[in-house]
Amino acid sequence: MKKYMLFAFLFCAITGSVFSQTVRRVSDPNFFPISVWYQSVSNAQAYKDNGINLYILPTSLNESGLKTLKSAGMKCIINQDSATLGYINDPIVYGWHIGIDEPDNAQEDGKGGYLPCVDPAIIISTYTRIKAKDPSRPVYLNLGVGVADLGWFGRGECCNNIDSYKATSNGYVNAGDILSFDIYPVNGGSKAYRDKLWYVAKGIDSLKSWSLNKKPVWTWIETTKISDTSEGTPTANDIKAEVWMALIHGANGIGYFCHSFGHYEAGLLFADANILSSVKALNSQITALAPVLNSPLTKGYASVSSSNSEIPIDIMTKKQGGKNYLFAVSMRPGETVGTFHVRSGKTVEVIGENREIPVVKGSFTDKFASYSVHLYRIK
Repeated sequence: MKKYMLFAFLFCAITGSVFSQTVRRVSDPNFFPISVWYQSVSNAQAYKDNGINLYILPTSLNESGLKTLKSAGMKCIINQDSATLGYINDPIVYGWHIGIDEPDNAQEDGKGGYLPCVDPAIIISTYTRIKAKDPSRPVYLNLGVGVADLGWFGRGECCNNIDSYKATSNGYVNAGDILSFDIYPVNGGSKAYRDKLWYVAKGIDSLKSWSLNKKPVWTWIETTKISDTSEGTPTANDIKAEVWMALIHGANGIGYFCHSFGHYEAGLLFADANILSSVKALNSQITALAPVLNSPLTKGYASVSSSNSEIPIDIMTKKQGGKNYLFAVSMRPGETVGTFHVRSGKTVEVIGENREIPVVKGSFTDKFASYSVHLYRIK
């Protein structure tokens, strides 16, 4: 994913029934995927201790590697080959990686130049071969920045070719059971999305729409200064905001990108105690709310208005265990006040903030700072 990203900075200009079986196999209301990309299995226990429950590895694993993950209770998504197919009955293998990362980007030609993006038909053919060998597990496909920044130059000749993604035009989304993408606004690969954290939500919306809302959509979240040329380093608040923007827009899983180019396998999330502590707390909150996040949306339960028209507040509502939940995030920097209208309830518990808000005549208000997240349980 990420190796192509550095080069991009320098680049100028199976059916529904099988999918249903896949979803049933991996469905667990108490499990919400929280992953890391391409980290050493030797760090599996440390990641597990900090709330990570899934490794995504665009490679194979040997017996020793699988045993290390199993010992840590860590599931994985890996490449399918003759060796890993030996674990076809082992629940440690959550799914299969498609075998190529970001096929929608311009591809290196091995001579210092670039080829066009990979033809979606080639990726779909690979997907079909993987599913033929194991129809019970999902195939994971990760796409690039172009999912959110539609005109991103890193796609080369494929720039602005939106049809290449769509299910209706036999695009990339047909080559995966789990779809994901990556964009890192704080690190700033392009002026189009630099410091615009809401592009994370924009990409979720795109993949949901292009896949006709029929497939799980995940995203990658920046946690480090990715390279020496990066515009910035994400703060704990940036990470939390990006995660909840994704979740509120319907992400079914998240992942953390912990690398920095030049230090590719350094486990850099562990290098910053403040960020690590914040990510651990965030993961704990997500895991505790997994049954809520995995439950269906409730439509028409709530609405919100922002006192500052320049700062929209996006919401998601759920009902689980007989209680209504409303999750909210302010989508731009700056301060605003949200006024929420709900169909029922007398008191609002603000989860993780040790405070309550009364519901008066079907409404309550709350303050939002820059990119604030508030999670409400309504009683």
